[in-house]
Amino acid sequence: MLSLIAVAARTTNGQYHAVQFYGSEDRLFSTVSGFLAEGLIIDEPAMIIATPAHRDGMLAQLSARLIHVAQARRNGDLVLLDADDTLGLFMVDGRPDAALFDAKVGRFVQQALQGRPGSILRAYGGMVDVLWKRGQPEAAIRLEILWNRLATRFGIALMCGYSMGHFCEQIPQLHDICSHHTHVFGPEHIRPFNKPRTH
Repeated sequence: MLSLIAVAARTTNGQYHAVQFYGSEDRLFSTVSGFLAEGLIIDEPAMIIATPAHRDGMLAQLSARLIHVAQARRNGDLVLLDADDTLGLFMVDGRPDAALFDAKVGRFVQQALQGRPGSILRAYGGMVDVLWKRGQPEAAIRLEILWNRLATRFGIALMCGYSMGHFCEQIPQLHDICSHHTHVFGPEHIRPFNKPRTH
């Protein structure tokens, strides 16, 4: 089904916010690590907000791409956040609170970009996948909207991931998710990345 969806859903103000629908976690890890490694190689910071299992899989793939993960973390080039813990900072009554999201997640973004004028932060956000798996699709979609708003304030190139197993009979919701991203990729795609314009 996803192979029929347009790769570029929409582009706004040079923003890059991609979604990878994945069939296997190995494909997700490979795609995300490639996306993040491209920035780390040119000294641009990266952030992973993921479950422990996904984080470990992505770090293993980064190491396989010859990224010195421990050193990148020490230097502040690679920021790791737990998806559940981060959700706990801004979820109120089962919904993402906009002000809390901007304050809490925005602070992490500011810290990652501090002292790096003109840099782009490449971030993987797995919180939406966590919300979807919990049976909270409306919260996941609201979170996508909040990410887009935050990305207009900072230099962020963002990638999200959703397990394809959750969309067998939810095509309208799938298209709703796609509408909030600039690029949409199915399990068979290796996603290209064009550096967003800076203003």
